[in-house]
Amino acid sequence: FSAGICSALKLTVPSHTIHGIEGQPLHLTVDYDFNATASEIQIIWLFERPQSNPKYLLGSVNQTVVPDLEYQHKFTLIPPSASLTINPLHASDEGNYIVKVNVRGNGTIAASQKIQVAVDVPVTKPVVHTEPSSGVVEFVGNISLKCTVEKGTRVVYQWMKNGRPLHAGPNYAFS
Repeated sequence: FSAGICSALKLTVPSHTIHGIEGQPLHLTVDYDFNATASEIQIIWLFERPQSNPKYLLGSVNQTVVPDLEYQHKFTLIPPSASLTINPLHASDEGNYIVKVNVRGNGTIAASQKIQVAVDVPVTKPVVHTEPSSGVVEFVGNISLKCTVEKGTRVVYQWMKNGRPLHAGPNYAFS
């Protein structure tokens, strides 16, 4: 857990980088506690991409949520929790989410945390193409196998024969 501490306010996120799956909801868990009497608690969520200004997503004051109208159906905040739900997650949601909590008592104390969201696209079923297309060669000649996937992030290919990994050698070449 990482915590940002400012005066008597502690703001905690489970990780500074969270992976979500495209098309699924993603919950950004945020906990806070303070050792002061609060007359007001404000929670603000911002979103930023590299080389752009942060965008206001939503906020709350004393459990009244004020969303940016552009995003009001995508993001959910249920105060007093500071956790944010993104539903559904899209590739365009990849970036940094900034949460800021302000607590007003005798004075105002504030803390903020940044969570980087990476969006993973599930890998589609692989398709293997053979050349020649019959897949038959006798004694001499070569056969080429080409494996492709339609979509997916962080795709890793590994060729196997009889359940064991194949390695380059006199009979196999990989490219």
